[in-house]
Amino acid sequence: MTHQPIPDNAGAEPAVPAPSSANGTRPRSALLVACEPSAADLDAEERQETPARMARAYAELFAAEPFRLTTFPNDERYDELVVARAIPFRTVCEHHMLLFSGVAHVGYLPGERILGLSKLARLVEHFAARPQTQERLTMQVAKCLDANLRPRGVGVVLEAEHTCMTQRGIRSLGATTVTSALLGTLRTDPRSRAEFFALARVPTAPA
Repeated sequence: MTHQPIPDNAGAEPAVPAPSSANGTRPRSALLVACEPSAADLDAEERQETPARMARAYAELFAAEPFRLTTFPNDERYDELVVARAIPFRTVCEHHMLLFSGVAHVGYLPGERILGLSKLARLVEHFAARPQTQERLTMQVAKCLDANLRPRGVGVVLEAEHTCMTQRGIRSLGATTVTSALLGTLRTDPRSRAEFFALARVPTAPA
């Protein structure tokens, strides 16, 4: 068994400390600007701690816990897909700082080593702990898994609902966005790609 650290160039970032309520000047200023059209009174007793609570909430969302990818020798020479389905995630859209959340389906075709299954979920959680776009998050998970495990193929599909789309602007309630990243054999071999999508239960167009 080996423990492969997540390299810096894979996007690992230090955790963001939660600010104390005594140091809420900048969060308060930001909230005043955001609330100006509604004339919200931040001096009201029930809102005095709101800027600090808001800052702590974002600090918690962006606290990426460091971890190591645990891999094992593929002694049985297992050569079929390994897929973890419906891994829940939540993150923040970097354009509006509003939540988007959904599920990730992550799979790979093993080579010489296999991965501890919980690390697939850890990988998604790690890259979700920062302001994101769904496209970038999809690619970061796929590329990190490919670089650290060196499998024969990697597939990642994210399905998410964006509140910047459902709660503002067009307000398209119930709309979901699907992104995918395919590397190695899952990109070049149509049968392997179709098998991954079938196991992930992602609808595909007829051939």
